[in-house]
Amino acid sequence: MRFDELDLEESVLQGLDAMNFRETTPVQELTIPVILKKRDLIACAQTGTGKTAAYILPLLNLLIKEKPAKDAIRAVIVAPTRELAQQIDMQFEGFSYFLPISTVVISGGGDGASWDQQKRGLNMGADIIIATPGRLLSHMKIMNIDFSKVQYFILDEADRMLDMGFYDDIMQIGKSLPVDRQTILFSATMPPKIRQLAKNILRDPVEINVAISKPNEAIVQSAYICYEPQKMGIIEDLFQKPSGSKTIIFASSKLKVKDLAYTLKKKKLKVAAMHSDLEQSQREEVMLDFKNNKIDILVATDIVSRGIDIDSIGLVINYDVPHDPEDYIHRIGRTARANAEGAAITFVSEKDQSKFHRIESFIGREIDKAVLPEGLGEAPEYAPEKRRGSNYGRRGSKHGDNRGRGRADRARNEHSKHFRKKTDNNDSVSGNDESQGSYPKNKKRYYRPKRNTNNDTGKKD
Repeated sequence: MRFDELDLEESVLQGLDAMNFRETTPVQELTIPVILKKRDLIACAQTGTGKTAAYILPLLNLLIKEKPAKDAIRAVIVAPTRELAQQIDMQFEGFSYFLPISTVVISGGGDGASWDQQKRGLNMGADIIIATPGRLLSHMKIMNIDFSKVQYFILDEADRMLDMGFYDDIMQIGKSLPVDRQTILFSATMPPKIRQLAKNILRDPVEINVAISKPNEAIVQSAYICYEPQKMGIIEDLFQKPSGSKTIIFASSKLKVKDLAYTLKKKKLKVAAMHSDLEQSQREEVMLDFKNNKIDILVATDIVSRGIDIDSIGLVINYDVPHDPEDYIHRIGRTARANAEGAAITFVSEKDQSKFHRIESFIGREIDKAVLPEGLGEAPEYAPEKRRGSNYGRRGSKHGDNRGRGRADRARNEHSKHFRKKTDNNDSVSGNDESQGSYPKNKKRYYRPKRNTNNDTGKKD
């Protein structure tokens, strides 16, 4: 379906046209009409399906059709991380370029100046608040925020927020908003705790399910069955030649991320680390360098496994097997975005075999096992049914399990095959993913005032 077939205002379509958005994704096609009818909604859609635009566009449409309340907050969007909150704001900036709509990002990690900027935005009554739960509650405890004109309450990545322990915070924020409001909940998965949350804060919601917790078919998945000391040898083999695309390596702990990034830097690779010990300004600098191709490899904890939209990531490596199968889905979902292709490789040590087998069961198929590079010695037998810590018995062949060898070997080179061209610093994308369009990358914004749209340039006052 085309966007101009939806009941969207001309000024919203004008912004879509300027950003080269034409066709809707399935989640956009299903959810936008429901939101425009002001129905409460619970939507299950994995990352990379265009879910952010699925609520931004109808929200903008509703706001501009209604008579604006002067200096009043009209919509509250809650997201699990500051990075996602800032990305949502950047997308609002793109979509609302021709609209008199203001936003304020309320998130932690900044200095005293950022706190003052957020407070000023709240007092001035920005149309839309985009907040992390903890920081918004901090402001609510100190100052009396006027939520009386709020008509829309949106929860993005609700399952992630509950995993992070924000259930009570979300409920407290919800109770501070008017009862007569429209509530929209987006989640990548639909566990019982999400249904309980929806029951408590939504009224007679429409439920939409799109591509629930299944990997993108464009991702070529493979795994190396290996011993822990063999992992670095595999990394060295993978990066013997420039890949021509970006890579994210996920590790299980901050310490391992730091050590791995340090080791790869010593090998003259363009690497940076991303973890929760970094200050907000440091995180933003790392992400900007990654987007603008100043670094090729990002070594990270799960802090970037959800909600981070970076184009031309050709390869995702799970240095450690993630604890939950759903985390695996989110990690590898960083590649093959915007109708591109990509590869995901997982290193499976002996102690992680049971966890990896659960992932295979969760996605409903066996992931192909790649052959260890020459010179790394024997690989352990893949025997996930045996108890963790037991003797794994017979060793595999010198090069490990050869099942699915052709497809697995193809995965090793997928990132170089499909991503020969470096992207420019604008990081623009065409297609139907939520990472579409062109957004300014170098601005650090906490409060974006309304635009004066009476002039011909569309520039800020």
